[in-house]
Amino acid sequence: MSTLGDPHITGNTVADERAAAAPATTADAARAGAGQAPAPAPGWSPAGVRSRNWARLPLGLIIPAVLLAAWQIASSSHLFTVVQLPPPAMVLEAAGELLERGELGTHIAISTQRVVIGFLVGALLGLVLGATVGLSKIADALLAPTIGALRAVPSLAWVPLLILWLKIGEDSKVTLIIIGAFFPVFTTVSLALRHVDRNLVEAARAFGLKGVRLLTTVQLPAVVPAVFSGLRLALAQAWLFLVAAELIASSMGLGFLLMDSQNNGRTDRLFLAIVMLAVIGKITDALLGLAEKWAVKRWA
Repeated sequence: MSTLGDPHITGNTVADERAAAAPATTADAARAGAGQAPAPAPGWSPAGVRSRNWARLPLGLIIPAVLLAAWQIASSSHLFTVVQLPPPAMVLEAAGELLERGELGTHIAISTQRVVIGFLVGALLGLVLGATVGLSKIADALLAPTIGALRAVPSLAWVPLLILWLKIGEDSKVTLIIIGAFFPVFTTVSLALRHVDRNLVEAARAFGLKGVRLLTTVQLPAVVPAVFSGLRLALAQAWLFLVAAELIASSMGLGFLLMDSQNNGRTDRLFLAIVMLAVIGKITDALLGLAEKWAVKRWA
């Protein structure tokens, strides 16, 4: 019973001990016989160097820097008019103007609040129903066809119905985000739980685990990477559905800023809204990535 809950004892322990005790490969022996240095340790491989945090950040900034330079060159060379492609400096000026008026912070705060609430509720519902469908054949036969059909409905198709039912307000926008965040989590969790090692589950049942305790102790920890893959997809989907909601029925938010800028011919503000959506979306995804690393070390 005690070995089942120990996170350090896994099914790979025996394989790891065999791998550690295994002799060198023929290729390594040939290198040693020829006087060549053996292959470098895994920690010193180029991939290991690239995986370090201090190396990942500069590498990740290369493409944005290239895109920014190309943007500046395209706008200054008059390939496009200022209305079609305003220079980066003009977009910064628009950001400063909105900051001075206190509007940019309000747009960002409102959109982020809607995404966080909708994402948390949608992810929780997706986790619960995904676990139910993934663990029960009856629930799979009963719920999976209907949920699969609803998943194919485009996001904009929900907007008129939600406005009719919930009116133009926060409820309709948050509900649309909940719908967007629900399906990726539901799909990944239900599929992952169906492929949990049956031998592991049977061993847990032999030790007396069943029901919710079996789910939280064995089955969910076994699918932690898949769960977080679904959560990250759900977060991206939540931002997409947010824009769909704010484009149609909103008076504040980054989606409203997009539509308002288009109607008023303010392309600089339009680009600003796009950049802010990209930056904030990446920040929230990075925070979820940190939670994923912690969860994988803790349970997986």
